[in-house]
Formats: sequence, structure tokens, C-alpha cells
Amino acid sequence: MFHKEGYKIILVTFIIVVGTALLIDRFIDINWLKISLFIALIIFLVLILQFFRNPKRHTVLNNAQVLSPVDGKVVVIEEVFEKEYFKEKRLQVSVFMSPINVHVTRYPIGGNVIFSKYHPGKYLVAWHPKASEENERTTVVVENETYGKVLFRQIAGALAKRIVNYAQLNDKVTQGTDSGFIKFGSRVDLFLPLDTKINVTLNQKVRGGESVIAELK
Repeated sequence: MFHKEGYKIILVTFIIVVGTALLIDRFIDINWLKISLFIALIIFLVLILQFFRNPKRHTVLNNAQVLSPVDGKVVVIEEVFEKEYFKEKRLQVSVFMSPINVHVTRYPIGGNVIFSKYHPGKYLVAWHPKASEENERTTVVVENETYGKVLFRQIAGALAKRIVNYAQLNDKVTQGTDSGFIKFGSRVDLFLPLDTKINVTLNQKVRGGESVIAELK
């Protein structure tokens, strides 16, 4: 199953691969070179298909828990001052996605979207300390009566050139459902209340819509 954001790119890639394969077959007579180029084309197509895959996730709805919004590796767990929305100290948990991870962004909690904003910016590598404030990014805040407010921020990386954000102000959203997509390598930051219980550790691999990042104490 592929994400809708990839349909156009997959179609264009398929046409390019088929067209290039036909040209190679017609104009290149050296067998070892022809085979090598065919293999390279197949690998390229497989990588594109893998990037836009959208596997079904079995989300257990729980208003007292924050789920990982993306697949990847936990690279930051620290107390920070969140400048854009809360303007106070929060616990930040960041998940880094490599190009081979699923890049669908999912709502970490269910509730009401009370803030959604896009910021143009730079394309520093996603793990850069200033990426959260200077890169292209979107900021979304969801609130429910049990957990309160959770801010999550999609951040473009050095390869990511387009962030897709579906969250609209006043939307009522379900935990684990699609909130957006980031194309080609990136990071997502979560900003949580200081009294929350963190359930992950640094370098832990997590799955979007399934792994519990935090919960109420």
C-alpha cells in the first residue's frame, strides 16, 4: 500500500525507468553493462516504492498516552524552552527518520487541532541543533481533555524539500491517523508537559501510530 503523496512520483518514476530500460536495450550491446544498468534501474524503482509505502498500523486509542508520530530513532530527550506556542519549558522528544523509514506523519494524540502553522526555512541536516527553529517546518498542536496539549513539529532535512501537513484549525482528529507526510529524510519533534512520563530511551527505534512515547503519571 502506497501513500497518496507518492502516486505522481511513482508514476513518473515508472515511466522514466521503463523508457530508460528500452533505450538501454536498443543502444547498448555490451551485456555486462546492460545488465548492470538494468539492475540499477530496478534498485532505483524499489527505493522510490519503499519510500512512499504506507503500511497499516494497529493503533490502540488511549487519550492518556502519546504515540510516536513517525517511524525512526529517538535522538533527543531533553527539557527545553518552547518558543513558538507554549513559550515555556517543555519536554522535547525528537524522532529522526532516515530515507528508508516510512515517512507518514500520524497524530500522536486524538482531540482538537488548536494550532497549525507552516514555516518556510533552510534545509540543514535534520539532526542539526538549529534545525527545529531554522529549517522548513510545520507546527501543530492537538488538545484533548485527558492529556492536555501536545505540540508536534515536522522538520525538513537536507534531502526533504516538501512537507505536507493536513492539520487544519478546529479539526477533530483521531490518534494514529495521517496528519501529513515529509518527502525524503527528516525529523519530528514532540513537546510534552514537564510532568509527563517518558517511555522511550535515546537511540530507541519507534513505530508511528504504535510506539508509546509518553503517558500521564
